[in-house]
Amino acid sequence: MPHVRPRFLIIRFSSMGDVLLTTPVVRCLRKAHPETEIHYLTKPAFAPLLQGNPYIDRVITLGPSLFGTIRELRTTGYTGIIDLHHNLRTAIVKAAMQLVPSYSFNKLNIAKWLLVNFKIDRLPRVHIVQRYLKAAAPFGVVDDGLGTDLFLGDDDAVSLPWADGHPYVAVVIGAQQATKRMPTAKLIEVCRMSPLPVALIGGKEDATVSGAIHAALGDKVWDTSGKMSIRQSAFIIGKASHVVAHDTGMMHVAAALKRPITSVWGNTVPTFGMYPYLPDGAVQSRIMEVQGLGCRPCSKLGHDRCPKGHFRCMMDQDAAAIVAGVPQSA
Repeated sequence: MPHVRPRFLIIRFSSMGDVLLTTPVVRCLRKAHPETEIHYLTKPAFAPLLQGNPYIDRVITLGPSLFGTIRELRTTGYTGIIDLHHNLRTAIVKAAMQLVPSYSFNKLNIAKWLLVNFKIDRLPRVHIVQRYLKAAAPFGVVDDGLGTDLFLGDDDAVSLPWADGHPYVAVVIGAQQATKRMPTAKLIEVCRMSPLPVALIGGKEDATVSGAIHAALGDKVWDTSGKMSIRQSAFIIGKASHVVAHDTGMMHVAAALKRPITSVWGNTVPTFGMYPYLPDGAVQSRIMEVQGLGCRPCSKLGHDRCPKGHFRCMMDQDAAAIVAGVPQSA
């Protein structure tokens, strides 16, 4: 009989950070099964994060119809499914795949709910990557300690406004929820105090904020908000001497590219297990959060505005301490 190549399906629909945080599973699965074929199912918006990944043979994007996607999947014989999203949609996919062995990760929703609503902390001090890897452990997957992956190519390069090799700091100004973002005045303060020129990283929705920062600081900042693709923004982050970011996807981009990071936390907390995942001791990572606030965390995701009205988790951030990790100008 002909040799049948093992074929695995990994599922993570969103978000940017979560998709990047699954990449150690992809790499370690390949190491456990060198001859395997690995497919990855995600939403179209996040497929660019997996582009060029040498451990993935095929990226499948979720179509307009879930059942249309399922029909496509059922034409492929899978050895196993690793569900790293674990919701109703993935449950439907796994049920439709019938007898294919599948494993899911523990989302710890009850423990998160207790922490958000009653400030009762029952969360294990384990990064979410370790929980992803545990879900894949029945397939022989073990952590190799190399962090997350993002592979860029020549097509992702953009021209920088500074001379080649000139140091700069990348400041990620956006986040999906308002309570994860520093106010504009605080961002201006951080950028003004930076000893290096600043590349502002954000989407089209951040243009008003980035414009205000540029108006206040002039040529010290390079405003890229809304002008770059995900991968072009990643290129800029990858060339930076240091990255300042909120608890958001670009923070995980910086970690995947092994850049020194200062992450600034508002209503969410690192205890949720979503802080930068880096090889031990290889890259500097600093976490900035306002301690002693009884209202934190007020959500596991975020709000449009501070429920208490004071927004102290960001208003009380120390700009000087945030930029203390940024190297001095060459």
